[in-house]
Formats: sequence, structure tokens, C-alpha cells
Amino acid sequence: MDRARARNLTIRELARGLARDERTIVGTPETIADHIQEWFETQAADGFNVIFPYLPETLDDFADLVIPHLRRRGLFRTSYEGRTLRENLGLPRPASRYARDRHSA
Repeated sequence: MDRARARNLTIRELARGLARDERTIVGTPETIADHIQEWFETQAADGFNVIFPYLPETLDDFADLVIPHLRRRGLFRTSYEGRTLRENLGLPRPASRYARDRHSA
């Protein structure tokens, strides 16, 4: 707050100044969803790291305000088909290294 007051910064200017780099998105929920959609559709990203400056309020805001935009656009699933992360990522289940070899038993 001291920095913003001393430099007469807007909230947006303060957020940009505190952002880690140019890939940090600041804006309305729709603007954030627009950026995520653009990066996804142009194959500029294969995943996203969402970092919240404080919890739980900003996490709640993202879940309540941004995720619905992504769902309406078909970019965020509403349910999972599999029971495990491995199944939802479409990865095969590896053989257990602890299972007994049936032929040697």
C-alpha cells in the first residue's frame, strides 16, 4: 500500500509491478479466461500454474469467477471419467514391481 500511495499507482499498475513476469495475467475473470483460452488454442501452453497471492480468498475467486467462464467455453471439465489421476491423464497402469512373478512361484 505504501508503494502504491507513494507512486500514485492504480490497482492494475500495482499488480503489474508485483507480477513475476510478463506472463502474469491481471484483469477481470473474463480477461483471465480469454488469455488462458488463447494460450490453450494456439498451443502456447500445455498446462498452467496458478499462483495466488494469499489464500483462501484469491483461490475462491478463481474457482468461483474464472472457472465458470472456462467451463462455458468447454475448456475446463465438469467431471472426471476415471477414478485416479493416472486414469484421467490416459496413462497405462505399470506392472507392480512388488507383485509375485506367477511363473516363479
